[in-house]
Amino acid sequence: MFETGSFAAAARRLGVSQPAVAQLVRDLEAEFAVALFDRHGQTLIATPLCRRLYAATSRMQAIEADALAILQQRDELTGGELRIGLGNAMPGMALIAAFRNLYPKIQINIEIGSWSAIMAAVLDQRVDVAVLPEVPQDNRFRREPCVQQRVVAICHPVHELSRESRVSIAGLVQYPLVFRTRDSATQRAVDRALRAVNLRATPAIIVNTREGMLEAVANRLGVGFVWEHGSSRIDRIAKVAIAEIEAESPEYIFSLAGKRGKLVELFYLARSLSRSAEGASHAGRALMRQSGLESTPALRRLWLWCTVASTMMPRGGTARYLRIFASEFGDPAQDGLCSPLRRGQE
Repeated sequence: MFETGSFAAAARRLGVSQPAVAQLVRDLEAEFAVALFDRHGQTLIATPLCRRLYAATSRMQAIEADALAILQQRDELTGGELRIGLGNAMPGMALIAAFRNLYPKIQINIEIGSWSAIMAAVLDQRVDVAVLPEVPQDNRFRREPCVQQRVVAICHPVHELSRESRVSIAGLVQYPLVFRTRDSATQRAVDRALRAVNLRATPAIIVNTREGMLEAVANRLGVGFVWEHGSSRIDRIAKVAIAEIEAESPEYIFSLAGKRGKLVELFYLARSLSRSAEGASHAGRALMRQSGLESTPALRRLWLWCTVASTMMPRGGTARYLRIFASEFGDPAQDGLCSPLRRGQE
């Protein structure tokens, strides 16, 4: 109606009768006690409320179109390359694992480096998408938070600090310290904490990589610093919270604002997909058990998309996206998926 300006034109576009369109608009206005159009003869003029509503629904349609395009790009989803930059191994590796679980045929090229190196890789388009903390709010970038974490101190498990749950900055400077180079987001967080309490520290060792930091500490060369969830390594490493760094900072999935490839869009979904992979709902698992189905890769992919679609799409749209998924990735009847989906449709 907003686009066509009349009941007759809207009815022709939708392929329904003019009275049906007019009744739908009247019902909507009556239900919410609002006016969507001002009537001037045969002409309809959208009210300010209608214009706002149209803007909102247009965004929903754009999301739907993007999702459809992703699902229907069969060639790209079964082949291609995605270049990913990581400042820390985690949470990026977990996001990549979730992505690979759905699209095992996509080749992943990973570049790991300091904050400034990965930022430069994004700007120079050496990578398509990256995961970093402290991504600036800048029109050049599209960014979405994926985890909250803070910088912690690390020491060898036999170090006396390993028995502490928390340590102050003043307490840390009494020990030999291992610092990162100045282009590291980890080191900037440590420097801010030192300045906040008017302390200066001279490091015993400076390393330019996170792996160097971990190895220096594991070999008892000093006390170092890492992002709390930046590595899954637990051997010869103990983490201790820093009193002056209590606040958590977001880590972001980010890319250049104009980077809109289908694989990039799917990687942004990895945050939701990883959560779904860790715990698809109890109802879904019960449905699989009741149906006597094994948890095959095809079934896991289908259930993940069901979860994602139900959170992304307007109400009632999930079944449509499951049908699209099934048509793109094989006949669900061959995997025995049709009847359990029908039984669990409600």
